[in-house]
Amino acid sequence: MRVVIAEDAVLLREGLAGLLERFGHTVAASVGDADALVAAVAEHRPDAVVTDVRMPPNFTDEGLRAALALRRSHPAPAVLVLSQYVEQTYAAELLESGDSAGVGYLLKDRIGDVREFVDALDRVAASGTVVDPEVVRQLLRRRRDPLARLTPREQQVLGLIAEGRANASIARELVVTEAAVAKHIAGIFTKLDLPPESDGHRRVLAVLAYLQG
Repeated sequence: MRVVIAEDAVLLREGLAGLLERFGHTVAASVGDADALVAAVAEHRPDAVVTDVRMPPNFTDEGLRAALALRRSHPAPAVLVLSQYVEQTYAAELLESGDSAGVGYLLKDRIGDVREFVDALDRVAASGTVVDPEVVRQLLRRRRDPLARLTPREQQVLGLIAEGRANASIARELVVTEAAVAKHIAGIFTKLDLPPESDGHRRVLAVLAYLQG
């Protein structure tokens, strides 16, 4: 199996490469950021990708967003996310993309045996799905709590809406443009399942969801 590894911590990246080669796999490339991951997959067309979530330059969700972009490519590689974090905003979307090629999401500190990791990658490469139970628990909590779907910035914007702030005031508070505020608010409405036909009341309904949360 040909694998591309994306991990910003160089010791872990090289350790993963050595481990996979020891089990008979070929590491076509090992890279340290999301852009390099996308480029490596385009160049090498691997069978599987192992990627972290948080990578340069912002260390937020670059790796996971790159994985989603790769899942939309043709052919889509199998993807195994290996991270310390459950990035809920995109994790569910990634796991729901597992119909054509395998997908998995494992937490680094919950892997107790190297064979467990290699077996998980083999199952993902064979079009299977492997998900850490803790990832499942966090995603289920997210579905029960609509506010958990929001990014930290969207939660911040919603909090300011709850204070009665207009878009211009929110923009000044966060030192962003009003267009950026409007984009965040549109995201809030979408993630809280507030339909456009309730446009006159969506800010109120969003605030109610915030207060209930």
